[in-house]
Amino acid sequence: MEALLTERETILAAFWMTIRLTAVSALGSLLLGTLLTALRVAPLASLRAAASTYVSVARNTPLTLVLLFTGLGVGANLGVELSDDIATNNFWLACIGLTAYTSAFVCEALRSGLNTVPVGQAEAARSLGLGFVQTLRLVTLPQAFRAVVAPLGSILIALTKNTTIALVVGVSEASVRMREMIETYGDQVIEIFLGFAAGFVLLCLPMGLLFGWLSRRTAVAR
Repeated sequence: MEALLTERETILAAFWMTIRLTAVSALGSLLLGTLLTALRVAPLASLRAAASTYVSVARNTPLTLVLLFTGLGVGANLGVELSDDIATNNFWLACIGLTAYTSAFVCEALRSGLNTVPVGQAEAARSLGLGFVQTLRLVTLPQAFRAVVAPLGSILIALTKNTTIALVVGVSEASVRMREMIETYGDQVIEIFLGFAAGFVLLCLPMGLLFGWLSRRTAVAR
């Protein structure tokens, strides 16, 4: 407990980094996942095949390899710099990797939501003269989002826990600080572990409760 009190400011900064990683990656994953969903149900077979291939590859590739690719491949080998500051650059590279990985799961969740929308609604929209994009934006996607609030919440919780792998690209989030503290305060391993575990519970538990409540509020009666 003494170690947690002594390093409380550093711990709070580490968890703030975890929150930032989660928030930015969640927003990026939602946008990219929605785009992939649209491509997976697009009229053109080539677009459907491209999106399906991306989702299959991303879902079956370990997140560690994805982050290594963005950190070493994109950042180091290709020399892509998103900021002059190394820490900030690593942060954005980690967000890109987390987004590329998580968006595949968002896409699958939204696609399953689209399957719950009666086919007749899309047909009715087309009969009114709405195009493919308009039908998605105004008719089917809003209902799909309502149907998959709970799965999206589970994906967000998984993303929060997946931020612990951001250390691969040199981002000092909560798990990195926990490891450093265990090395420094070797006689307080249990207290440090329980303290950081409690921190992640405080992050994830409210998300689960919030999305559970939203799921009940937005449920579509069939």
